Amino acid sequence: MDLTGFIDQILTGDALQLSHKLPTGSIQTIVTSPPYLGHREYAKGFSLSRLELGRESDPKLYVSRLTEIFVELRRTLRNDGTLWLNLGDTYRDQQLLGIPWRVAIALQESGWILRSEIIWEKPNAMPSSVKNRPTLSHEHVFLFSKTDAYVYKADAIREPHKTFTSESRMRGGRNHFGKKNGTPEKGKNAGNPNLHNGRWDQAFHPLGRNKRTVWSIPLGKFRDVHFAVFPDKLVSNCLLAATHEGDLVLDPFMGSGTTAVVARRLARRFVGFELLPEYVAMAQRRVSQSNLPLFSTELICITSLRGCGRRGLRLR
Repeated sequence: MDLTGFIDQILTGDALQLSHKLPTGSIQTIVTSPPYLGHREYAKGFSLSRLELGRESDPKLYVSRLTEIFVELRRTLRNDGTLWLNLGDTYRDQQLLGIPWRVAIALQESGWILRSEIIWEKPNAMPSSVKNRPTLSHEHVFLFSKTDAYVYKADAIREPHKTFTSESRMRGGRNHFGKKNGTPEKGKNAGNPNLHNGRWDQAFHPLGRNKRTVWSIPLGKFRDVHFAVFPDKLVSNCLLAATHEGDLVLDPFMGSGTTAVVARRLARRFVGFELLPEYVAMAQRRVSQSNLPLFSTELICITSLRGCGRRGLRLR
């Protein structure tokens, strides 16, 4: 597989056209946030603006263009690869358009497997003067896979348990710990002997609870742009769960370069596409200021919908 000219590079051009040049099965995971419909106009001049996503007058055309790109990108993905797609919604004529779900369903119908909807909750969301609806403070992240056997490392992104902490809302709180029949559960956990025999310590994973589908992550900041950027923490969650050291990560809408920077920090390789030359230069500056860690060998566990699958040692 010839990836000359792609590894650790940010290429200038249209995402669809550049996608055609990527070898089949060369990418482990795609993490990206395309331009949202009707939010900003980045490109100047007719030649670039006609290629820029997000300027469509018809939402159906926006969905169609994105679907065409991700159908082609599915070809470039390894069979055990994933797509993590961040999208925000749009209001037009006093109505929410439901763009994220329109795109998600279109990709599902095109052959992608929709595995999860994640809500990115923004605790520092921009204030709004709107008075006839709540202020929008979240976006969607959709997890897609190419097949039903894909890399997902749950242990890499576990979060702290809340049971027996001050954040617990369980009736009785910590008083249940260690007491036989101390749990009030009579429903879904009624048959769990660990809980009802007071062995709560056996019911919880030592590395933390499985990652939930609501991620509270502040908006990212970067001094070279006047608007919020893709947050590092959001990208790192995706890469830690979906890749191993040395794997190749693609962001077809690279923007300010966050995906590339986080990939380098985590010892992954990257390739990026970006339509605007000034953003390519910006992203390259950010990448050049980050340090590339040494690669290592790593044990692979590829999971499927049915649990843990094949294992092996991949040499870097």
